[in-house]
This record gives sequence, C-alpha cells and structure tokens, in this order.
Amino acid sequence: MELRHLRYFVTLAEELHFGKAAEKLHIAQPPLSQQIRQLEQELGFELFHRTKRNVQLTEAGQVFLGEVQQILQQLQQAIQIGQQTNRGEIGQLVVGFVSTAAYNILPIILKDFRSRVPGVSLELHELTTDQQLEWLQEGRMDVGFIRPPIEDNTFSWEIIFQESLIVALPETHWLVNKSDVSLTSLANEPFILFPRKLAPGLYDLIISLCQQAGFSPYVAQEAIQMQTIVSLVAGEMGVAIAPESLQNLQRTGVVYKNIQESTPKAAIAMICRRNEKSPIVQRFLETVRQTAQL
Repeated sequence: MELRHLRYFVTLAEELHFGKAAEKLHIAQPPLSQQIRQLEQELGFELFHRTKRNVQLTEAGQVFLGEVQQILQQLQQAIQIGQQTNRGEIGQLVVGFVSTAAYNILPIILKDFRSRVPGVSLELHELTTDQQLEWLQEGRMDVGFIRPPIEDNTFSWEIIFQESLIVALPETHWLVNKSDVSLTSLANEPFILFPRKLAPGLYDLIISLCQQAGFSPYVAQEAIQMQTIVSLVAGEMGVAIAPESLQNLQRTGVVYKNIQESTPKAAIAMICRRNEKSPIVQRFLETVRQTAQL
C-alpha cells in the first residue's frame, strides 16, 4: 500500500464517480480502477459498491474513509511543521546575555525577532561572558551576547553594538557638579570593578584607560553584575567606569558623568558555535544583523 492509493481512494470517495475522480487526479480511468482494486485486495474488504449507474461506499469503506482522512490531515500537518522548522519558524532558542546588553540593544532585538518569528520560544539567561562560553561549549545555549574579544576559534562572533564609557559617582562625590570628569581626577579614588575573567576585553579596556591617564586603579571592591556595581557606588564604596547604556539603570544615589578624554568604544558581540547549522539560530542571527544596522 502506497500513499497514492489512499489519495486515489479519498478522491473517488468524494466524487463517487470514476471518470470525475480520474479527471481530478489527472490520470486515466482504467488505471484508477486498477489501483482501487489493488487496494481492496490488500485490505481484504470492498470499499465501494459498483454498478453501471453509480458508485457508493460500503459500510467498511465509510469507516476506512474517516480514518484515512485523519491520516492525510496529520501528514499535511507534519509536512507543514517540517517546512516551518526548516525555515527556522518554530522551535526553541536559548539565548545568553551579559547584564549590560539588557540596557541597550537586546530589548530591540528580542522585540523584532518575536514579531518576525512568533512560533519560536525564547529562553533567556543573564550570564557573564565566561559563563556563556561554557554554556555554548556544553550545548546548553544557542546564541550569546558577550563582551569581546574572544580568542577561542571554536566560536564565531561579530560586533553588533558599540558605546562610549562613562563614570558612575556617588551623589555625594566632590566631582558631581562637574559637567564631565577627567580620568586623572580619579587617580586616588577607590574603584569598583568586576573580576577580569568575567569579561577580559572590557576589563582590560578600563585598566588601559586609567594607565593612559597616569595611574593604576585601586580596586576596593569587586562585583559580578553591573547592577551590583552601581548599587555599591550608591553606597559610597567607590567609583566605577561603565558602558554608557548603564545610565538606563536609574539608581538613587548615583550620578553618571561623561569622560573628558577620548575613549575607545565598549562593544557587545553576538556569538554562536562555529559552523552552526540550526535554521532557528540562522534566522535569529539574520534578525540581529538587520536590527543592528538600524
């Protein structure tokens, strides 16, 4: 029994006329009659009562028709799901992101992707750069938003967003009345910074800026998340240099100031496993690239 036998049967059951059914199927009438006979022989029961004047379904044929229609409907649904999956339109995507990405480009990307591909379920995890690399290696996530650069050639990454650096000061700090702050004025200040292993690229950028200003920063306190760093600044534990989008995190007791000196940009990169073949991942990467150009 082949799928075409079932299609022939359903068409004949709908038309109840060999000539009309054959025309609808774009085949000659004798081959259709032969195919239906073969199907009946294989099933072991008659599907149709045939007379010279008309064709009618047998009782067994009626029951068989209902079951076959369900099978064909399920098959069509399976084909549709397969096509959607192949186009990256349904499924699940696990996305990691550094905390600061939530204050700049990530919300725009997520909104854009959900509007384009509503059938894909997004599972989001706020993770440091080093945690994301670990999760990608282990296959626990599909795409990440990290602080570059990344040396490991296991991954493929590209910069999608860049922003300036700013200084976060306690609201009681003596520099809060300045329109902007020179790095040299921070030489004797205690700094709040994240451990280097969490995001070496951004860490080295901050340290390099201070050294160019003639001092090595005294790190009085370390914190993993940028939100925590800002909270410690509010608690007058020190000052912090951070990406400017952190200003979107409004925190009582903190004042943000621009840096007088020209500073390199802090970047956010999109990362995935090299040679990633998943249609959903490819659809997401395509959306990110288009959104990042806006």
